Amino acid sequence: MTASLPLLYSFRRCPYAIRARLGILFAEQQVELREIVLKNKPSQMVAISPKGTVPVLQLTDGKVIEESREIMEWALEQKDPQGLLDAEILSQANALIDKNDNDFKHWLDRYKYADRHLEMTQEEYRLQGEEFLQILEKLLTKNFYLLGDTITIADIAIMPFVRQFAHVDRDVFYSLSYPNLQRWLQHWLEHPLFLQAMSKFQPWQEEDEEVVFSA
Repeated sequence: MTASLPLLYSFRRCPYAIRARLGILFAEQQVELREIVLKNKPSQMVAISPKGTVPVLQLTDGKVIEESREIMEWALEQKDPQGLLDAEILSQANALIDKNDNDFKHWLDRYKYADRHLEMTQEEYRLQGEEFLQILEKLLTKNFYLLGDTITIADIAIMPFVRQFAHVDRDVFYSLSYPNLQRWLQHWLEHPLFLQAMSKFQPWQEEDEEVVFSA
């Protein structure tokens, strides 16, 4: 495959896809965006990524990147004007993202879909998830962002999942005693690049004109 722009298959509300789009925007990269419907995945996407999950990025040389973290890293390795991949914090950032993607995501899914996981109550799942929120709250008592006073890859990688956790029950989330985390999340919900990352697009169809996604 040769194309003028890398091709990103995405789904607006998916936290993995949100983090990939944020990485692309912070890296000031351009991609062709194809919004998909999860119940009706385009054959073109499944052909290059049979696992059928988003995001999927196909580079202009045909290489396919199927993991959201790798898409963020690819984008920021092209250009990183705000230093999100600061070498001094990278190992700490990766450890925090690992905890998000493994432990926190496990409890987040069960909290959000408690009716499918009857082993525990929704409140019990929330309390398990809060163990990670407590770690973030402690970090945010020291800094405006998770690992300092500037944005790092940890912030854009983790924020979409905290947002999803908060949106399971907003009233409950904002009643919890995590003032710094709530402030951090609200800051992100109002951030211009997050608002751009959440732009709405019609589901892609083969005959559609190219949608260029860039900062």
